[in-house]
Amino acid sequence: MGFVLEFERPLVELEKRIQEMRDLSDSQNLELQEEIERLEAKARRLRQEIYAKLTRWQRVQLARHPDRPYTLDYVQRMFDDFFEIHGDRAFGDDPAIVTGLGHIDGQPVVLIGHQKGRDTKEKLYRNFGMPHPEGYRKALRAMRLAAKFNRPVVSLVDTPGAYPGIGAEERGQAEAIARNLFEMSRLPVPIVVIIIGEGASGGALGIGVGDRVLMLENTWYSVISPEGCAAILWRDAAKAPQAAEAMKLAPKDLLEMKVIDEIVPEPLGGAHRDPDGAAEIVKKTILKEIEALKTVPPQQLVEQRIQKYAKMGFWKE
Repeated sequence: MGFVLEFERPLVELEKRIQEMRDLSDSQNLELQEEIERLEAKARRLRQEIYAKLTRWQRVQLARHPDRPYTLDYVQRMFDDFFEIHGDRAFGDDPAIVTGLGHIDGQPVVLIGHQKGRDTKEKLYRNFGMPHPEGYRKALRAMRLAAKFNRPVVSLVDTPGAYPGIGAEERGQAEAIARNLFEMSRLPVPIVVIIIGEGASGGALGIGVGDRVLMLENTWYSVISPEGCAAILWRDAAKAPQAAEAMKLAPKDLLEMKVIDEIVPEPLGGAHRDPDGAAEIVKKTILKEIEALKTVPPQQLVEQRIQKYAKMGFWKE
């Protein structure tokens, strides 16, 4: 493992020690199995303790882990085939959003997802997963194809927010997101949304309206990042951990507030420690949700979706 978070360090160091003992046992032909088993049992207990008591801020850190699987990692592991769609037919292509058609265990779907980068070159190419207006318009183009060919939509959300640059604003960032909210609310096919990492503000909502909205257990979803909230409230971004607690942005909080429908479990230790296991869980979840939704008549599906969002929040007239 490369990058290690501070709260993971004791576990990673113990796992490293176990691996060193295995290597020593193999190379020197030493009988260390009993000691290795004792340390493995200790590692299992420590793993359970650490990940059972994560704070909201620690979940934010896990959601941002550089080894965490992104949209294309899930595509590689879940899809039988995948044909990517490029461009919005108006301005250009936006690599921060991936769209395309494919099959998951034979089930045809249209996929939309944010895509971050691994190294510096890819991060710049993908704009750190922050879409421009053409990204949201490309997503809308894919959704209209889904409606045309009667395919369910799968949306994988993972963005620190829509890109706030001058060019993006000049090309109608707010309008592009608002248009997607409107169009997704009345799309006559099932929409399954899964937050696989960060779910920040309108950047997430632009592809986040669905019949079923789910979150992986080590993700976050809010109107602003903890750092942004801390900078506004206390004029100090370093108070992000305090802000994260106040914002209630963790999956459990959002489930209680009925903003999401379900929490999807991750392999113990987080999706970054077992991308294959995470992809298998996500695949089964997607297929289960589509199977339940595709029997609902289109008009009823749209009505239920609109009612779902109409019930959120509190207001007075």
